[in-house]
Amino acid sequence: MEAKGKILGVNGPVVTIKGDSQFQMLEMVLVGNEKLIGEVISLNNDNAIVQVYETTTGLKVGEPVYSSGEPLSLQLGPGIIGGVFDGIQRPLNQIEELSGSFIQRGLDTESLNRDKEWDTEIIIKEGSFLKGGDIYATVKETELVNHKVMVKPGIEGEVVFTAKNGKYRVNDTVVKLKDSHGDIIELKLFQKWPARQARPFAERKRLSKPLITGQRIIDTLFPIAKGGTAAVPGGFGTGKTMTQHQLAKWSDADIIVYIGCGERGNEITDVLEEFPKLIDPKSGKPLMDRTVLIANTSNMPVAAREASIYTGITIAEYFRDMGYHVAIMADSTSRWAEALREISGRLEEMPAEEGFPAYLPSRLSQFYERAGYVENLNNSEGSVSIIGAVSPQGGDFSEPVTQNTKRFIRCFWALDRQLAYARHYPAINWLSSYSEYVDDLEEWYETNVAPDFIKVKNEIAKLLQEESKLMEIVKLIGADVLPEEQKLILETAKLLRVGFLQQNAFHDIDTFVPMEKQYKMMQVTLYLHKQGQMILSQGIPISQLKKLGIFDELAKMKYDYDNENLAEFDKAYIKIDNLCSEVIESYRGFERKNN
Repeated sequence: MEAKGKILGVNGPVVTIKGDSQFQMLEMVLVGNEKLIGEVISLNNDNAIVQVYETTTGLKVGEPVYSSGEPLSLQLGPGIIGGVFDGIQRPLNQIEELSGSFIQRGLDTESLNRDKEWDTEIIIKEGSFLKGGDIYATVKETELVNHKVMVKPGIEGEVVFTAKNGKYRVNDTVVKLKDSHGDIIELKLFQKWPARQARPFAERKRLSKPLITGQRIIDTLFPIAKGGTAAVPGGFGTGKTMTQHQLAKWSDADIIVYIGCGERGNEITDVLEEFPKLIDPKSGKPLMDRTVLIANTSNMPVAAREASIYTGITIAEYFRDMGYHVAIMADSTSRWAEALREISGRLEEMPAEEGFPAYLPSRLSQFYERAGYVENLNNSEGSVSIIGAVSPQGGDFSEPVTQNTKRFIRCFWALDRQLAYARHYPAINWLSSYSEYVDDLEEWYETNVAPDFIKVKNEIAKLLQEESKLMEIVKLIGADVLPEEQKLILETAKLLRVGFLQQNAFHDIDTFVPMEKQYKMMQVTLYLHKQGQMILSQGIPISQLKKLGIFDELAKMKYDYDNENLAEFDKAYIKIDNLCSEVIESYRGFERKNN
């Protein structure tokens, strides 16, 4: 690799290069004597501007800059699953062996282990024709992931050589193609792909299947579709990371990509220590057998933080192309936007609102638009769902990152500080949150859960909205002066808040709730409400039913009723009927006695 330029100036992670006009836009370069990894982000006459993904302390004017001739690319192949990488796909365990607890500059590491041998099955024969996206080998990467090795998009040709089934390293040639020009193309167990370039697919599909999370407030009130986008905004301590941990553990995605983008070091440490210990509830295997972690803490170089988002989404698209459903947890996009702002400031670009660059909305859209449910080039179907945490300063949802994110997502789970401080988790505010996927998923709910699921869900939402209006009156004049019908609404809404919306992530039964039980819980709550209305219609105050403890008892059904044995709900209906009959008879007897 020859030097094509020299350092002309250094401004933090932004380095100006005096070159011979041979640099390309978005080309990866090696800067200085230590060969720090960088990327060309601007070209101006003979000068190039490079953002460096490592600390630039100690760089001197005049040091050489080496050209790679290719964009910043990721290595995609066996060994990604279960791995922990930094923002530019360098394996942290390998970095630790080379440099200890802190990342040294200029480390030359491979993203995929070159020495490990993988049991490989070649599934094509000589003479067959392969094109981009076609699968030519399979590797059992983990107990949960069968890695399908694919032809890189843009390559096609006739198979002229296939290796025998056996053990191979990722750098070994297992298939050879002859293209239309007669050139031989060697196919290994991995491919390189530019991180900022979206991977192609055949067709984008309608979003009609939900990403089941087992979290009641999400699955029922604010669902996200497979291939959809959601934002989780909230101030400090409202539970963004905890919510994403729950979704990573329990959602029915095949593969999880967790991006710790600019978060605190101790928070990333918790993730790195906790995830390897977690057991996948569906298979009983370690959760890391279907998880990729990208750790880029707040004290790492900002340029690498900016790149980490693209690293994560490209890995997700790669597994989508195999036919898997992938969920990305980006924590947090606010820190990523702050990295954009810092680099923009170094480049002396004209700032927009709150100092963020004017292209913030377009960069956000480029990220979220890479989600989707698609038909792949190999005729399989896969999806990428993006769930991005947003950390607005002071919990102010009117700041630019939150507002621009809302333009490109269709599901908004607004975390509420007051709910979090009241120990109500998940602290998703049911009044300011929304999901635009409900209509798209209606048919699925009707077919797979219950024909009246959406109707029941709408009744629940209506009761919660009415409670909000009534609470404004209660704050002024108290609850005692309200009509009995409104007192019943407050009691039912309280039951919904405590017994349905509030969920205990550390309880064996309550941490994940199947859709059937969620529906039954809503149904029995509405039945109690209707029976309460029947009692009121006979002139009996709701306090007579409340004092029998049925509201408190149903609030505990999330713990007391098993997730699999739903017959307990039938007993709840009988108990409600018996208590209502008891209230009516007791009240009538009281009236006769007094008359």
